[in-house]
Amino acid sequence: MYKKTYLHADREKSLLRAHPWIFSKAIDRYDDTLVSGDITEVYDASGNYLATGVFSRHSQIAIRVLSFKKQCIDYDFIYAKIQRALSLREDLLPPGNDGIRLIASEGDGMPGLIVDKYNSHLVISISSYAMEVMRDNIIKALRSLLPDMSIYERSDTSARKKEGLEKRNTIIYGTKPSDVIYVRENNDIFMPIDIKNGHKTGGYLDQRASRLRLSQIVKGKSVLNCFCYTGCFGLWALKGRASRVINVDVSAHALSLAKDGVIYNHLDPGRCRFIKEDVFIYLRKEIELGHSYDVIVLDPPKFVQSQSTLKSGCRGYQDINRLAMQLVSDGGRLLTFSCSGLMHSDLFQKIVSDAALEANVEARIIGTLRQDKDHVVQSSCPESFYLKGLELVIYKK
Repeated sequence: MYKKTYLHADREKSLLRAHPWIFSKAIDRYDDTLVSGDITEVYDASGNYLATGVFSRHSQIAIRVLSFKKQCIDYDFIYAKIQRALSLREDLLPPGNDGIRLIASEGDGMPGLIVDKYNSHLVISISSYAMEVMRDNIIKALRSLLPDMSIYERSDTSARKKEGLEKRNTIIYGTKPSDVIYVRENNDIFMPIDIKNGHKTGGYLDQRASRLRLSQIVKGKSVLNCFCYTGCFGLWALKGRASRVINVDVSAHALSLAKDGVIYNHLDPGRCRFIKEDVFIYLRKEIELGHSYDVIVLDPPKFVQSQSTLKSGCRGYQDINRLAMQLVSDGGRLLTFSCSGLMHSDLFQKIVSDAALEANVEARIIGTLRQDKDHVVQSSCPESFYLKGLELVIYKK
């Protein structure tokens, strides 16, 4: 049915374990006419069928698998995938959450596709050739299954360049979103979301559970919210009756939205500050001044973009955690995160442990944190478990 690709001998093991990525070095040969965006059937060196996926000539991930059985990859296939993802989320979160991840890329068997719902807006982000060639079918299926939703596209990630794809940021269907919308979370806080120009699809729905956890431990305490973006951790800290909340980010636009969020939620602006500065610089200054905080939230951007940046990224995570540990008061809490899919949980814990040694503190793990349930993890693709975090108590020696 489709053009064929053959792997080198003994390079089929990951596919036999249902991992959806095939790297270019695993490929022995393929049809001479195969071009990026073509659907291809994959075979082992002995000619046994393994999977069906989409080829990309530009990416190190040469084929992203869509199915492990021979079948037609068409509109009905895409419709069924999306329908299953929507069905899974019908009762996944409690009522009172108007922001939810409807499709989580590899987690839902659609590698390179994110679909987030914010109120009445769907935001789609396509980062792979596999989903780019399915774009029309994806939009058609979403309009059929969710006819009352507008659709906005934020296919503007750096990953598209690696695939040889142009960036796209545009309204597809329905009402164009306002510059900022407010999205209810856990029936309590309304998060400021910038769909058109914000990070990712506009917000970070994956931290929903961790924000709620923060609100439970901050009563009467000082909170430093690092890499705060639009201040959603800070909003939950104020809701949890923190004595003061300091929000730090390099983006003036994000900080402006964070300030507006405090007013919109009828919280006390007198208990919070917003500081535009590089977090590394701010932490060092605060240490030199002898300041401390009862609770620090450390939610940095992705330091590990690829395998080639793993070493430098690990050093970045270790440095930022060391600084935060030096700044936490004795017996205080540190909520620290990594959103790098290539960093597994054991490695992240080792980095945090090494940071504690450098900071000359004792760090006790009292809880683990992770992406919320709507950000589904595919058991055969550990990279889809990308957000991991630790809740630590820090004791000074």
